[in-house]
Amino acid sequence: MKRLTIISLSSLFGMSALFAQQGVTQCGTPTGQPKFPLGTYQELPDLATPSEKEWAAVTAAQVSWGTTDTRYAKHQLPSLKNQKNISLKGWRGERVNAQAVVWTGTELQDLNFSFSDFKDKKGNMLPKEALTAGFVRYVMTDELNKDGRGACGYRKSVDFDSLLVADPIDSNLKSMTLPARTVQPIWVQCWIPQSAASGIYKGELLVNDGSHLLQRLNLEINVSSRELPQPSEWAFHLDLWQNPYAVARYYQVPLWSQEHLDAMRPLMKMLANAGQKVITATLMHKPWNGQTEDYFDTMVTWMKRADGTWAFDYTIFDRWVEFMMSVGIDKQINCYSMVPWKLSFQYYDQATNSLKSVKTAPGEQAYEEMWVAMLASFSKHLKEKGWFDICTIAMDERPMDVMQKTLKVIRKADPGFKVSLAGNYHAEIEPDLYDYCIVIGQNYPEDVRIRRKAENKRTTYYTCCTEAHPNTFTFSDPAEAAWMSFYSSKKHLDGYLRWAYNSWPLEPLLDSRFRTWAAGDTYLVYPGARSCIRFERLIEGVQAHEKINILRREFEKKGDKAGLKKIEKMLAPFNLGDMPEIPAAVTVNRANRILNSF
Repeated sequence: MKRLTIISLSSLFGMSALFAQQGVTQCGTPTGQPKFPLGTYQELPDLATPSEKEWAAVTAAQVSWGTTDTRYAKHQLPSLKNQKNISLKGWRGERVNAQAVVWTGTELQDLNFSFSDFKDKKGNMLPKEALTAGFVRYVMTDELNKDGRGACGYRKSVDFDSLLVADPIDSNLKSMTLPARTVQPIWVQCWIPQSAASGIYKGELLVNDGSHLLQRLNLEINVSSRELPQPSEWAFHLDLWQNPYAVARYYQVPLWSQEHLDAMRPLMKMLANAGQKVITATLMHKPWNGQTEDYFDTMVTWMKRADGTWAFDYTIFDRWVEFMMSVGIDKQINCYSMVPWKLSFQYYDQATNSLKSVKTAPGEQAYEEMWVAMLASFSKHLKEKGWFDICTIAMDERPMDVMQKTLKVIRKADPGFKVSLAGNYHAEIEPDLYDYCIVIGQNYPEDVRIRRKAENKRTTYYTCCTEAHPNTFTFSDPAEAAWMSFYSSKKHLDGYLRWAYNSWPLEPLLDSRFRTWAAGDTYLVYPGARSCIRFERLIEGVQAHEKINILRREFEKKGDKAGLKKIEKMLAPFNLGDMPEIPAAVTVNRANRILNSF
């Protein structure tokens, strides 16, 4: 009996250790698996159960083309008519998307897919690497605030409806078991080569259970003679803020180690391929007061010498910038923030051999002395690296009087510094801002927008938790992510900013909810370099903006007033306030049809 007791206790301790290693989501939900999965993982249980009545008639697996405008529920019978044919149209160099849907009344033990060759009538073929696909996975989400007017503020999960929604695209998963009475979407993408001959390419998506063919879905790719440049050459000013600290935590690697850079490379390459222009850099400790799961730390070491003078080390800053440039993001460096949300500045004090903080604000002597010293040193370093002309001193959502005081300090240190602000529109400081990004509900005066364009300044807008529509929450209408760039085109703006590319919550693959703001507000891509429905639709909009720019330049050069008028008429329906009464998909799909007719 003693031996048996010892074995039981050993098992208990072993189970306790295993349980301790298991993940827990931001909302306190146990994941039932090791924390921070990268490869295979299990989704959280669906709170919605299948309807036996609805599923009773489904005796065999069904496969159909769906639409990229819908997040198909995991256990709800989809309203589809077994569509076996679909046609996509795009320019050379453009990415076009489709979504297939599988649903089954009985278990499929080895659901997988493949592509046939894609050929046109002349025998031209699209290369195999042009076609990719991935299973759409499910993540936990929540909803807007109860008044339906936004999604800002601290929230408890028990106060909001939670459900499992389709969003991550798992291109790493090549086959899966599909339980009975379950729906499984497949995201399909064709990145049309720039070298492709124009024409109609026909092929098939083959959906199988093991070696047994379930369905052939016909796919037609209509390739235009027009050409989209490489993403690095797009004019669209995309600014999605990167969080390297989240990657180090999730991948469990030392910060700024080679392992850290290796983990970030595929994620940041995805961002470069979306046309990202800006590197997000931080000059101080917690510029946003640690509002994310993984707070932003300084990339510059501040040291106050024993004699009271300042010294600065840029080793980490250089490592980060050089890494980002190596993946193809090299047009601008935005450095945050001289005006943090909590006016406290951390530094190493040589006299006491300790970290200290000083509380000071723009307009105060201590603030000016500290920042003039830093910016003078930083300016010299940037010029030595050849980065000064692409670097901005960046701030966000700061009051105008604070910005005016801060601008005086910047000009005192080096009048040549460019300045970036994401916040409200202020005519008084607009001329001082190289990169100005205002909230989507505001407008630039037309004469200001035209002048800024002539001065080669960046003029954009942003969305955050404030806007119910359009947005990129995990429960948002997928087409809203594309809608936003059409809106930018309508306003003749340069691009779009969103504050969070990858500020992941605790277990982002499983639960997109966060302690503040609506689910998905903090990130657009998933660990393991997984894209998602939101991110792919956002890229769709960026491509549309680029196509519109190309057409406008062409028509202006040719004096084609009819073409220009057609574009403006196409963009006219993109009005804030129309959603959700007029779904984003209606407006976006109509515009895409017109855009692809040129």
